[in-house]
Amino acid sequence: MPLTADEAFQRYQRELPRIREAAEATEIHLRSRIDREGISCSVTSRVKEVGSFRTKIYRKLYTDPWKQITDKAGLRVVVPHRGLLTPALSIIKESLDIVEVQDERDAPEYVDRLRYPRLHVQTLMVGGAKDPDGVPYECEIQLRTKAVDLWSSMSHELLYKPGVEPPADVRRSLYRLIALVELYDLEVERGVEAMAQHPDLVQANRLLSVAEQLYRTFTNQPYSRDLSRDVVDVLSRTITDGAAYGEQLIEFTENFRERLDRAYTDYGPTSVHFLQHGRFLLASQPESLIIFERLHRARFSLKSAWDRSHLPESMLADMAQIWGNGL
Repeated sequence: MPLTADEAFQRYQRELPRIREAAEATEIHLRSRIDREGISCSVTSRVKEVGSFRTKIYRKLYTDPWKQITDKAGLRVVVPHRGLLTPALSIIKESLDIVEVQDERDAPEYVDRLRYPRLHVQTLMVGGAKDPDGVPYECEIQLRTKAVDLWSSMSHELLYKPGVEPPADVRRSLYRLIALVELYDLEVERGVEAMAQHPDLVQANRLLSVAEQLYRTFTNQPYSRDLSRDVVDVLSRTITDGAAYGEQLIEFTENFRERLDRAYTDYGPTSVHFLQHGRFLLASQPESLIIFERLHRARFSLKSAWDRSHLPESMLADMAQIWGNGL
């Protein structure tokens, strides 16, 4: 039997801590899976505010509000450009139990409308949490680009002020901005694709991708991609055969796994050295595996390339201290 509006509201208040916990666990799970694939994006979670839950019941005139409000919890995945929407969507499908996908990117009604196409995924949350009826909790995942996210946040504030109907020309001007958002996304995607064909970037991206996948077998902590790009650019100068280096790094990691595990435990992103003293920064980065391998097999070449770069000498000295290999 459906719950009344008051019963649904009271249940939501009671269940909110469990829903929030499940949403946060789902966020961590999804962010970890996306990070492993090397996709740059932000993943955030939220639960519907109690007041918003009650307001939505009466605004939508639900007959079974507890079941019909499916966005009690939500995640937002924001990627830099639209070329990453499909890869991110694939990871979401592989990582979670999907209930429904609303992908309107190719819907014909958007051809002549100034609206951004919906890309939402309804999924079960991780951990197996269920409501008092034994129904698994779900969350709604919104997948969008940075440009669309900016437009959405701004337009929502202006178009949905309680009790205020914006003038028609204001609404129209906000929707006209969608054309600029699409143009921006297209140009960013084109630039990223062009840069990805640059020979130096191809090798650097290949190196970082392999290092990141191996690094994730030691820790799932976040890291700075900007720093990674700077460091890998230097490390790539010491590697003559980038295509074969992946297997070489895999072999090195497996041969020295226990030693590497101790290094990350003592100096990595969850260590006292890093959390309290801010030391050994590169030990909290995936490219640290390449540094350790180069210190082991090409120490003088690494030192020479580092000396010619703008990177602080202390960074490499710290890594050499961890590995027990002086410079």
